[in-house]
Amino acid sequence: MAKLKGAIIMVLIVLLIGGYYFYLSNKEQQIDENSVTAVQNVILRNLETDYPPTPKEVVKYYSEIAKCLYNEKYTDEQLSQMVDKLMAIFDDELVANNPRDEYIRNLKDEIDEFEKNGYTISSYEASASTDVVDYEHEGRQCASLYCKYAIRNGSKITMSQQEFVLRKDIATGHWKILGFELVGSSE
Repeated sequence: MAKLKGAIIMVLIVLLIGGYYFYLSNKEQQIDENSVTAVQNVILRNLETDYPPTPKEVVKYYSEIAKCLYNEKYTDEQLSQMVDKLMAIFDDELVANNPRDEYIRNLKDEIDEFEKNGYTISSYEASASTDVVDYEHEGRQCASLYCKYAIRNGSKITMSQQEFVLRKDIATGHWKILGFELVGSSE
C-alpha cells in the first residue's frame, strides 16, 4: 500500500511539473505571437485615422519607416506596404516625380548599397517644434525642418542631416513631404 501511495505521489509530481512546463512554454509562445515588429508597427498605422498632425510628426514617421527599410528584415510584400505608407505622406508633386515602380527599384539599390557597406541607422532626431520654419509659397502653407540621423558603421558613428520641406495638402489639411535633401554630415 505504501509503495502504491508513493507511486501515485510521484505520478502527481511529474504531472504537475509537466503541466507547469507546458504552461510556461505556451505563455512564451503567446508573447512572441502578440509582439509586433518595428516593420509591422509602421505598416499597421492607419493614416486615415492616425495621420501625423504636425510637420515634425510627419518627418518622425518618415524616419521610422526609413529606419525599418535600412535596418530590418522584411518581405517584398512588406517593402511594398512601407513604400505605400511613404507615398501616403509624400506630396502629390513628389509622388508624380517618383513613379512607384521606379522608386522601389531605386530604394532597393540604395538599401543594398547601405547594407553592403555595413551601415545602420541607429537613431534620428527631428528639429524641435520651435525650430520648424512656417512660410507661404505660391499661396500654399509650407514648413521646413531638419532631421539628424546617427549612421553606424561598426563602432563608428556619423551624423547626417537632412532638410525636409513639407506642404499642407489643400484637400485633407495634412502636411505632406514635398522634398528633402542631405545638407551635411560629420563624424
